[in-house]
Amino acid sequence: MTTGFGIVGCGMISRFHAKAIEEIRGAKIVACFDNFTASADRYAADIGCRAYHKLEDMLADSDVDIVTICTPSGAHMDPAVAAASAGKHVVVEKPLEITLKRCDAIINACNRNKVKLCTIFPSRFSAANQALKAAIDEGRFGRLTLGDTYVKWWRTQEYYDSGGWRGTFGMDGGGAYMNQGIHNVDLLYWLMGDVVEVAAFTDTLAHERIEVEDVGVATVRFANGALGVLEATTSAWPGLLKKTEIHGTTGSAIVEQDTILKWDFAKSSPKDRTVRSKLMGGGESTGGAADPSAISHAGHRDQLKDFIKSIETGSKPLVAGEDGRKSVELILAIYKSAWTGKVVKLPLKSDPKPPTAK
Repeated sequence: MTTGFGIVGCGMISRFHAKAIEEIRGAKIVACFDNFTASADRYAADIGCRAYHKLEDMLADSDVDIVTICTPSGAHMDPAVAAASAGKHVVVEKPLEITLKRCDAIINACNRNKVKLCTIFPSRFSAANQALKAAIDEGRFGRLTLGDTYVKWWRTQEYYDSGGWRGTFGMDGGGAYMNQGIHNVDLLYWLMGDVVEVAAFTDTLAHERIEVEDVGVATVRFANGALGVLEATTSAWPGLLKKTEIHGTTGSAIVEQDTILKWDFAKSSPKDRTVRSKLMGGGESTGGAADPSAISHAGHRDQLKDFIKSIETGSKPLVAGEDGRKSVELILAIYKSAWTGKVVKLPLKSDPKPPTAK
């Protein structure tokens, strides 16, 4: 039995989905759609699937079991809701959407139509981050005290100029946090638990003609009492590997990209030798630090395999729709704090409006 994927949005990221799906036994891209018909036709010719020029026609294709949304960030809601309404399971590239109201519309449509939903966060599936999560769940850090994440990347001015939607609140939803840093925002939530308040500064320092931030620093308090820092930028040349640091009363660990740099605990475990031998050392990937196309598709592959399994078994995927909403909520809280100069408490009661909004 083949699990058929239909792709909506045939830009750069859809190519990573194609590579990932190609490596999953029993899965295949069978259809695609793009508002630009030439893009759909070109993708279909390259991938070997059917191109549709109307979304409703693709959604009527009985061979399509899962619809993957690869459109610009602020254009996720409409095709996702339409796919759910057609009875298709839904995969949405990060972010789930750019406002909580739009996130909720997707989640509610999937719940209403009893279909599965996941948001793409492949960083959760790396062996290093899986080992870090397991150590936290086993209580090896003692009381968690500090959780930090850093995404210090570089994007050229040409990157923002390359698409009319880039760098706008209306379609990008934000800058370094919403577009690049969101992967590590999700990681920190997953590792440290819910955030209850945030204080932040953001600015645009290295780029022109964009509405959004290209640098930001936020401090957070987690529900468990621990504190944390989230830094995100696209103005740090030449672009550094992203990093996550977790500290507690009996342990400290640091993960850079998908490599463990530090793995120290007050009480050793037989697992530690395996972790250090397999996951410590130098990796070659730049992880998109300077080039958005320089990422691996392995995390996408593992996440899509998990999603297919959740459909087959009726279990919850590792990254459900509600998880995708959480990262958007924290980023919006960061923005609200930066825009108002105030500490912001979570959960948010409504979507904050950017200073450029009328």
